[in-house]
Amino acid sequence: MHFATRRRVVHTGLTTVAAAAALALAAPLAQAQSKTEVRIAHVYGKTGPLEAYAKQSHTGLMMGLEYATGGTMTVAGKKLVVIEKDDQGKPDVGKNLLATAYGDDKADLAVGTTGSGVALAMLPVAEEYKKILLVEPAVADSITGDKWNKYIFRTGRNSSQDAIANAVVADSEAMSIAMLAQDWAFGRDGVKAFKEALKKSKIVHEEYLPPNTTDFTAGIQRIVDALKDKPGRKVISVVWAGATPPFNALAALDLKKRYGIEVGSGGNILPAMIAYKQFPGMEGAAYYYFGMPKNPANEWLVANHYKKYQTPPDFFTAGGMSAGIAIVEALKKTNGDTNTEKLIKTMEGMSFETPKGKMTFRKEDHQAMQSMYHFRIKVDPAFSWGVPELVREIKPEEMNIPIRNKR
Repeated sequence: MHFATRRRVVHTGLTTVAAAAALALAAPLAQAQSKTEVRIAHVYGKTGPLEAYAKQSHTGLMMGLEYATGGTMTVAGKKLVVIEKDDQGKPDVGKNLLATAYGDDKADLAVGTTGSGVALAMLPVAEEYKKILLVEPAVADSITGDKWNKYIFRTGRNSSQDAIANAVVADSEAMSIAMLAQDWAFGRDGVKAFKEALKKSKIVHEEYLPPNTTDFTAGIQRIVDALKDKPGRKVISVVWAGATPPFNALAALDLKKRYGIEVGSGGNILPAMIAYKQFPGMEGAAYYYFGMPKNPANEWLVANHYKKYQTPPDFFTAGGMSAGIAIVEALKKTNGDTNTEKLIKTMEGMSFETPKGKMTFRKEDHQAMQSMYHFRIKVDPAFSWGVPELVREIKPEEMNIPIRNKR
């Protein structure tokens, strides 16, 4: 009995010694890794309601890192390591995963996420860990507005950029507009910014429906009732993201023929723009369409995306690539130094070339100033989607994007 007890004590002592030795070795190993790697966490909704957007964003991020490093995936001798995290489109999951990435995975910085609600939950985590979160592609104004902190940068456009660009298109003459939007941050921020940007036209009705709506009958009827007797031009402006947009429901009602009511919207991913074929001549402003920008980064993206996937790059592929390019350009300027304060100082006011042309991080709120594209839908039998033909590029200096933070 005494011998057995003694053996257990000896075993426990050896275990303790071994654990201590492992910890002693782990610290230098972590330091060594930090000197040879840049660890980038990508937190995104790989599964969930916006997974189509998320997968494009991740593809774009990896292509952006590849493009900006000339295929080496290294900067200043440091290997770029990307750690994937699936937030499932859930704010609490995204928040916890970002904390894990910064804390346990020792990520130097992070990119994400897809949904605005998840991104908003993640912002305080970046501030707590004092590490950069590069937001892409979530768009709510509040991300770089009243919920912003100095660790947040965004390559994705914000709701105001979407709205003001669409107002540039829609506000050319007086008209009555009814808004059809999702009842969440993306929809409400988009409508608010659009309303603020209009000078000539007037919003006469706002219809907010749950993000997962599939039956639009009642909502569209309320919109029609609000518009049908208005004089002059009448337009339903749609602010929608996700798997079931309302365009098929709107087209089925033939509103232009019955009431003279048109439909307008911004750009979208290619599968969503299949429904745009039902609205030839529809105008709006797009964040990106692969045939619009003419620059070396976009030419590389289109050629390599076709080569790898046999399809053109989409809306959020370009956004992810822009995020990857921004990270590499910042690291080049710091010679691979991932010190957060040094990166912030470097990225504030930094310009970089993307598939959309030049972007610049505005110093005041770290929002990327960028072009948008006025389009008109054309039906082309060669494409399954309504083709957004470029009318003109709307330059950043044409859009007075409000600074909404409290810095």
